[in-house]
Amino acid sequence: MSAEIDKHSGDRVHALDDGKAGIRRMEAFFHGAPYSLHRHDSYAIGVTLAGLQCFSYQGRRHRARPGQVHVLFPDELHDGAAGTETGFGYRIAYIDPGFLQQALGGRALPFVRNPVLTANAAWTSLFDKLWDPEFCSDEVIRTEFAVEAVDCLETAAGSRSPDRPGAIALNRLSEVREAIAQDPVRRLDMTELERLADMDRWSLARGFRAAFGTSPSRFRMMRQLEHARDRLEAGMPLAEAALDAGFADQSHMTRRFRDAFGMSPRQWKLANLNA
Repeated sequence: MSAEIDKHSGDRVHALDDGKAGIRRMEAFFHGAPYSLHRHDSYAIGVTLAGLQCFSYQGRRHRARPGQVHVLFPDELHDGAAGTETGFGYRIAYIDPGFLQQALGGRALPFVRNPVLTANAAWTSLFDKLWDPEFCSDEVIRTEFAVEAVDCLETAAGSRSPDRPGAIALNRLSEVREAIAQDPVRRLDMTELERLADMDRWSLARGFRAAFGTSPSRFRMMRQLEHARDRLEAGMPLAEAALDAGFADQSHMTRRFRDAFGMSPRQWKLANLNA
Protein backbone atom coordinates (compact mmCIF):
# COMPACT_ATOMS: atom_id res chain seq x y z
CA MET A 1 0.00 0.00 0.00
CA SER A 2 2.85 2.37 -0.63
CA ALA A 3 4.38 4.08 -3.59
CA GLU A 4 7.26 6.44 -4.15
CA ILE A 5 6.24 9.94 -5.13
CA ASP A 6 8.72 12.58 -6.22
CA LYS A 7 7.61 15.60 -4.22
CA HIS A 8 9.64 17.94 -6.42
CA SER A 9 7.95 17.14 -9.71
CA GLY A 10 4.85 19.28 -9.13
CA ASP A 11 1.16 18.56 -9.00
CA ARG A 12 -0.06 15.68 -11.11
CA VAL A 13 -2.84 13.16 -11.58
CA HIS A 14 -2.54 9.70 -13.08
CA ALA A 15 -5.89 8.04 -13.88
CA LEU A 16 -5.89 4.30 -14.52
CA ASP A 17 -9.50 3.77 -15.60
CA ASP A 18 -12.41 5.57 -17.22
CA GLY A 19 -14.96 4.34 -14.66
CA LYS A 20 -17.11 2.49 -17.17
CA ALA A 21 -16.66 -0.81 -15.33
CA GLY A 22 -17.88 0.64 -12.03
CA ILE A 23 -14.49 1.66 -10.62
CA ARG A 24 -12.19 4.54 -11.45
CA ARG A 25 -8.70 4.41 -9.90
CA MET A 26 -6.40 7.39 -9.63
CA GLU A 27 -3.05 8.37 -8.13
CA ALA A 28 -2.30 12.04 -7.47
CA PHE A 29 0.03 14.51 -5.80
CA PHE A 30 -0.96 18.09 -4.95
CA HIS A 31 0.19 21.18 -3.09
CA GLY A 32 -2.10 23.72 -1.47
CA ALA A 33 -5.88 23.28 -1.65
CA PRO A 34 -6.72 21.77 -5.04
CA TYR A 35 -10.28 20.73 -4.19
CA SER A 36 -13.12 23.06 -3.18
CA LEU A 37 -16.30 21.59 -1.70
CA HIS A 38 -17.79 19.05 -4.09
CA ARG A 39 -19.58 15.70 -4.13
CA HIS A 40 -19.82 12.64 -6.34
CA ASP A 41 -22.29 9.77 -6.51
CA SER A 42 -19.72 7.08 -5.75
CA TYR A 43 -17.79 5.85 -2.76
CA ALA A 44 -14.32 7.37 -2.56
CA ILE A 45 -11.91 4.95 -0.88
CA GLY A 46 -8.27 5.98 -0.78
CA VAL A 47 -4.98 5.75 1.05
CA THR A 48 -2.57 8.59 1.78
CA LEU A 49 0.92 7.89 0.43
CA ALA A 50 2.87 11.01 1.39
CA GLY A 51 2.44 14.20 3.37
CA LEU A 52 -0.64 15.22 5.36
CA GLN A 53 -4.02 15.06 3.59
CA CYS A 54 -6.77 17.30 5.05
CA PHE A 55 -10.44 17.47 4.16
CA SER A 56 -13.77 18.71 5.48
CA TYR A 57 -16.51 16.09 5.77
CA GLN A 58 -19.73 15.88 7.76
CA GLY A 59 -19.04 19.23 9.41
CA ARG A 60 -15.58 18.34 10.72
CA ARG A 61 -11.98 18.72 9.57
CA HIS A 62 -10.11 15.45 9.15
CA ARG A 63 -6.46 14.58 8.62
CA ALA A 64 -5.00 11.46 7.01
CA ARG A 65 -1.33 10.55 7.36
CA PRO A 66 0.69 8.15 5.18
CA GLY A 67 -0.74 4.65 5.36
CA GLN A 68 -4.14 5.76 6.63
CA VAL A 69 -7.32 4.94 4.72
CA HIS A 70 -10.07 7.45 4.01
CA VAL A 71 -13.65 6.49 3.12
CA LEU A 72 -16.21 8.99 1.81
CA PHE A 73 -19.87 8.08 1.37
CA PRO A 74 -21.63 8.85 -1.95
CA ASP A 75 -23.08 12.34 -2.36
CA GLU A 76 -21.41 13.77 0.78
CA LEU A 77 -19.79 17.20 0.48
CA HIS A 78 -16.02 17.30 0.99
CA ASP A 79 -12.93 19.20 -0.10
CA GLY A 80 -9.22 18.41 -0.10
CA ALA A 81 -5.98 20.19 0.81
CA ALA A 82 -2.40 19.64 1.88
CA GLY A 83 -1.71 19.98 5.58
CA THR A 84 1.86 21.17 5.01
CA GLU A 85 3.80 23.06 2.36
CA THR A 86 5.35 19.85 1.08
CA GLY A 87 2.03 18.69 -0.39
CA PHE A 88 0.29 15.32 -0.21
CA GLY A 89 0.06 12.22 -2.37
CA TYR A 90 -2.62 9.55 -2.41
CA ARG A 91 -4.25 6.72 -4.26
CA ILE A 92 -8.02 6.61 -4.52
CA ALA A 93 -10.79 4.58 -6.11
CA TYR A 94 -14.23 5.92 -6.98
CA ILE A 95 -16.56 2.95 -6.70
CA ASP A 96 -20.09 2.82 -8.11
CA PRO A 97 -22.47 1.75 -5.30
CA GLY A 98 -24.20 -0.45 -7.86
CA PHE A 99 -20.99 -2.48 -8.21
CA LEU A 100 -20.88 -3.10 -4.46
CA GLN A 101 -24.62 -3.71 -4.21
CA GLN A 102 -24.11 -6.98 -6.07
CA ALA A 103 -22.07 -8.24 -3.11
CA LEU A 104 -24.33 -6.55 -0.54
CA GLY A 105 -27.31 -8.49 -1.82
CA GLY A 106 -29.80 -5.70 -1.17
CA ARG A 107 -28.50 -4.58 2.24
CA ALA A 108 -28.18 -0.83 2.83
CA LEU A 109 -24.92 0.82 1.80
CA PRO A 110 -22.58 0.96 4.82
CA PHE A 111 -21.99 4.49 6.14
CA VAL A 112 -18.57 4.86 7.80
CA ARG A 113 -18.96 7.67 10.34
CA ASN A 114 -15.23 8.13 10.99
CA PRO A 115 -13.78 8.64 7.49
CA VAL A 116 -10.09 8.17 8.48
CA LEU A 117 -9.10 4.61 9.39
CA THR A 118 -5.95 2.74 10.31
CA ALA A 119 -5.12 0.16 7.66
CA ASN A 120 -5.38 -3.34 9.14
CA ALA A 121 -4.78 -6.63 7.33
CA ALA A 122 -8.24 -6.57 5.71
CA TRP A 123 -7.76 -3.09 4.26
CA THR A 124 -4.25 -3.97 3.10
CA SER A 125 -5.58 -7.01 1.26
CA LEU A 126 -8.31 -4.87 -0.29
CA PHE A 127 -5.84 -2.31 -1.65
CA ASP A 128 -3.51 -5.04 -2.89
CA LYS A 129 -6.36 -6.32 -5.05
CA LEU A 130 -7.43 -2.84 -6.11
CA TRP A 131 -3.97 -1.98 -7.45
CA ASP A 132 -3.25 -5.38 -8.94
CA PRO A 133 -2.13 -4.89 -12.58
CA GLU A 134 -4.71 -7.49 -13.64
CA PHE A 135 -7.59 -5.94 -11.68
CA CYS A 136 -9.54 -4.71 -14.71
CA SER A 137 -9.07 -7.85 -16.79
CA ASP A 138 -9.56 -10.51 -14.09
CA GLU A 139 -13.20 -10.94 -13.11
CA VAL A 140 -12.26 -13.29 -10.27
CA ILE A 141 -10.13 -10.61 -8.60
CA ARG A 142 -12.86 -8.02 -9.13
CA THR A 143 -15.45 -10.29 -7.51
CA GLU A 144 -13.19 -10.95 -4.52
CA PHE A 145 -12.55 -7.21 -4.25
CA ALA A 146 -16.28 -6.44 -4.10
CA VAL A 147 -16.81 -9.00 -1.34
CA GLU A 148 -13.81 -7.75 0.66
CA ALA A 149 -14.81 -4.11 0.15
CA VAL A 150 -18.29 -4.80 1.54
CA ASP A 151 -16.81 -6.66 4.52
CA CYS A 152 -14.37 -3.80 5.25
CA LEU A 153 -17.04 -1.12 4.90
CA GLU A 154 -19.61 -2.95 7.01
CA THR A 155 -17.02 -3.64 9.72
CA ALA A 156 -15.92 0.01 9.76
CA ALA A 157 -19.55 1.13 9.82
CA GLY A 158 -20.40 -1.25 12.67
CA SER A 159 -23.14 -2.86 10.60
CA ARG A 160 -21.46 -6.21 10.03
CA SER A 161 -22.99 -9.09 11.97
CA PRO A 162 -20.56 -11.40 13.80
CA ASP A 163 -19.49 -14.22 11.55
CA ARG A 164 -21.36 -17.40 12.30
CA PRO A 165 -19.90 -20.54 10.74
CA GLY A 166 -22.49 -22.10 8.50
CA ALA A 167 -22.62 -25.17 6.35
CA ILE A 168 -19.93 -25.09 3.67
CA ALA A 169 -20.59 -26.74 0.31
CA LEU A 170 -17.22 -28.43 0.62
CA ASN A 171 -17.58 -30.94 -2.21
CA ARG A 172 -18.42 -28.23 -4.75
CA LEU A 173 -15.77 -25.85 -3.49
CA SER A 174 -13.22 -28.67 -3.56
CA GLU A 175 -14.04 -29.17 -7.24
CA VAL A 176 -13.25 -25.51 -7.86
CA ARG A 177 -9.98 -25.83 -5.94
CA GLU A 178 -8.98 -28.97 -7.82
CA ALA A 179 -9.80 -27.42 -11.21
CA ILE A 180 -7.56 -24.45 -10.42
CA ALA A 181 -4.75 -26.67 -9.11
CA GLN A 182 -4.81 -28.98 -12.12
CA ASP A 183 -4.01 -26.18 -14.56
CA PRO A 184 -3.13 -22.90 -12.81
CA VAL A 185 -1.68 -21.48 -16.02
CA ARG A 186 -5.13 -21.50 -17.58
CA ARG A 187 -7.22 -18.63 -16.25
CA LEU A 188 -10.67 -20.00 -15.43
CA ASP A 189 -13.22 -17.21 -15.72
CA MET A 190 -15.85 -16.44 -13.12
CA THR A 191 -18.64 -18.12 -15.08
CA GLU A 192 -16.72 -21.41 -15.18
CA LEU A 193 -16.06 -21.26 -11.45
CA GLU A 194 -19.73 -20.52 -10.73
CA ARG A 195 -20.73 -23.53 -12.81
CA LEU A 196 -18.29 -25.81 -10.98
CA ALA A 197 -19.40 -24.58 -7.58
CA ASP A 198 -23.09 -24.44 -8.52
CA MET A 199 -23.40 -21.13 -6.65
CA ASP A 200 -23.26 -17.44 -7.41
CA ARG A 201 -19.87 -15.69 -7.49
CA TRP A 202 -20.40 -13.84 -4.21
CA SER A 203 -21.19 -17.02 -2.28
CA LEU A 204 -18.28 -18.71 -4.03
CA ALA A 205 -15.77 -16.02 -3.02
CA ARG A 206 -16.89 -16.12 0.61
CA GLY A 207 -17.26 -19.90 0.75
CA PHE A 208 -13.85 -20.61 -0.77
CA ARG A 209 -12.10 -18.45 1.85
CA ALA A 210 -14.15 -20.01 4.64
CA ALA A 211 -13.24 -23.51 3.46
CA PHE A 212 -9.59 -23.04 2.50
CA GLY A 213 -8.41 -19.86 4.20
CA THR A 214 -7.57 -18.01 0.99
CA SER A 215 -9.22 -16.64 -2.13
CA PRO A 216 -9.47 -18.45 -5.49
CA SER A 217 -7.17 -15.90 -7.15
CA ARG A 218 -4.57 -16.18 -4.39
CA PHE A 219 -4.73 -19.99 -4.54
CA ARG A 220 -4.20 -19.87 -8.29
CA MET A 221 -1.29 -17.44 -7.95
CA MET A 222 0.50 -19.73 -5.49
CA ARG A 223 0.10 -22.69 -7.82
CA GLN A 224 1.52 -20.57 -10.68
CA LEU A 225 4.50 -19.66 -8.52
CA GLU A 226 5.08 -23.30 -7.61
CA HIS A 227 4.97 -24.11 -11.34
CA ALA A 228 7.54 -21.37 -12.03
CA ARG A 229 9.73 -22.52 -9.15
CA ASP A 230 9.75 -26.08 -10.47
CA ARG A 231 10.83 -24.80 -13.88
CA LEU A 232 13.58 -22.68 -12.37
CA GLU A 233 14.88 -25.63 -10.36
CA ALA A 234 14.94 -27.61 -13.62
CA GLY A 235 17.19 -24.97 -15.17
CA MET A 236 14.70 -22.99 -17.25
CA PRO A 237 15.67 -19.32 -17.85
CA LEU A 238 13.75 -16.75 -15.81
CA ALA A 239 11.87 -15.11 -18.67
CA GLU A 240 10.89 -18.47 -20.14
CA ALA A 241 9.73 -19.78 -16.75
CA ALA A 242 7.59 -16.68 -16.26
CA LEU A 243 5.75 -17.18 -19.55
CA ASP A 244 5.48 -20.93 -19.01
CA ALA A 245 3.77 -20.29 -15.66
CA GLY A 246 1.30 -17.87 -17.21
CA PHE A 247 2.74 -14.55 -16.00
CA ALA A 248 2.67 -11.51 -18.26
CA ASP A 249 6.46 -11.17 -18.12
CA GLN A 250 9.50 -11.75 -15.92
CA SER A 251 8.98 -8.61 -13.82
CA HIS A 252 5.40 -9.68 -13.04
CA MET A 253 6.61 -13.07 -11.86
CA THR A 254 9.42 -11.48 -9.84
CA ARG A 255 7.04 -9.23 -7.89
CA ARG A 256 4.73 -12.11 -7.05
CA PHE A 257 7.59 -14.48 -6.28
CA ARG A 258 9.17 -12.05 -3.82
CA ASP A 259 5.81 -11.41 -2.13
CA ALA A 260 5.26 -15.15 -1.67
CA PHE A 261 8.74 -16.46 -0.87
CA GLY A 262 10.68 -13.46 0.43
CA MET A 263 13.33 -13.54 -2.28
CA SER A 264 13.52 -12.98 -6.02
CA PRO A 265 13.39 -15.85 -8.54
CA ARG A 266 17.04 -15.14 -9.38
CA GLN A 267 18.03 -15.47 -5.72
CA TRP A 268 16.05 -18.69 -5.48
CA LYS A 269 17.72 -20.11 -8.57
CA LEU A 270 21.22 -19.21 -7.33
CA ALA A 271 20.48 -20.74 -3.92
CA ASN A 272 19.45 -23.99 -5.59
CA LEU A 273 22.58 -24.01 -7.74
CA ASN A 274 24.70 -23.63 -4.60
CA ALA A 275 22.83 -26.29 -2.64
